[in-house]
Amino acid sequence: MSEVPPIHPLDRPIWSALTTRQRDLAEGGAEARRFPIAIAPFADMIDMSANSFAALGALLSGPDIAVLFTPDPVPVPPEFKVLLAETGEQMIGTPAEFSLPSVEIVTLGAADVPAMMALTEMTKPGPFSARTHELGTFLGIRVGGELVAMTGERMKPGNYNEMTAVCVHPDHRGRGYAQALLSAVGRQIVARGEIPFLHVFTSNVSAIALYRRQGMEIRRRLHITALQKQGEGKVRE
Repeated sequence: MSEVPPIHPLDRPIWSALTTRQRDLAEGGAEARRFPIAIAPFADMIDMSANSFAALGALLSGPDIAVLFTPDPVPVPPEFKVLLAETGEQMIGTPAEFSLPSVEIVTLGAADVPAMMALTEMTKPGPFSARTHELGTFLGIRVGGELVAMTGERMKPGNYNEMTAVCVHPDHRGRGYAQALLSAVGRQIVARGEIPFLHVFTSNVSAIALYRRQGMEIRRRLHITALQKQGEGKVRE
């Protein structure tokens, strides 16, 4: 009987992260795990069995959401309702060198969370919570004291490191800020001997084009599914 080849860590990036380098953050056990909700809504299961879905449901309370990144569509049981079912492109590679000599890139921390939350609320790059910055280094650009662009690190499956929250204030786009931040974050990741990657909705063709210009390539398409238990209240803002 032939052996089943091991799954690539990027095929199930959330499960891989929560069972390797970010396992100390994981809530749950052998069948289902998630990040703390104040950090990120990401969760995954060892498989799509009824027992695994039951374990996932046990991790959710009230309006909690579980966002899964999976190779195949999720067969959602009736105990859950689907809030989002889309596809995303997983892109990999080291962003090209790009610098803006007149622009200072700064490291962001806990004191910057209100500004980071405001920027992500305006630009909608994906889930960003009060403790998301704890997942890795976040870099930003300020203009006149206002945070107008940022990018950082999120999931760390195996030897890979996800770049995330690539966002620029609408009034400051077209100045190369996203390229400069991607380059800076990517260099930090590579300097640690890790491989940069990111996720982007398939429908976000302009962002995909930007990342391609930066030298990144699509590795594969993933299914992005947001679930909530049936009968629960309003989604947490």
